[in-house]
Amino acid sequence: MSRLGKQPVTIPKGVTITSDKGTVTVVGPKGTLAREMKNDVTITIADEAVTLTPGKTVAAKALWGTYAAHIRNMIKGVTEGFTKILEIEGVGYRAELKGTNLVLSVGFSHPVILAIPAGVVALVEKTVVTLTGADKDVLGQFAANVRKVKKPEPYKGKGIRYRGEYIIRKQGKKAA
Repeated sequence: MSRLGKQPVTIPKGVTITSDKGTVTVVGPKGTLAREMKNDVTITIADEAVTLTPGKTVAAKALWGTYAAHIRNMIKGVTEGFTKILEIEGVGYRAELKGTNLVLSVGFSHPVILAIPAGVVALVEKTVVTLTGADKDVLGQFAANVRKVKKPEPYKGKGIRYRGEYIIRKQGKKAA
């Protein structure tokens, strides 16, 4: 039994949720999000709350809490939005915006150009890249792709990291 799935998801004011043929659509002040969901879990929208009930299959019980979490994240995304902050550390490392692309100069012989997906807004201030958006999945995947360009290394700490991420540092070689 899922603890998340048992609890009804409350719908705040200004948000409308519709379920049609396996697609759940959430509309709010920050945008519209839609997600395909299997018919194993029954989604009922009534009285300013969304309740989920699983079917008899094993897959339905596995997806019950997952779908509840997805709906909660969609509601939070269209009301508040999500933010990921990346910090670039290293001499000469920088980021800049060129149209709908994020251009990273992180020690390679060439700049790395990443296309910013639709629904994600990027702000660059010196060595801090702030990503905001309504869709948690798209935002998190793009932030992971940016970090993957130059992961923080353990000796000098150079690279791209999330704000608040702790990197375990290594000592390095000692002079004899």
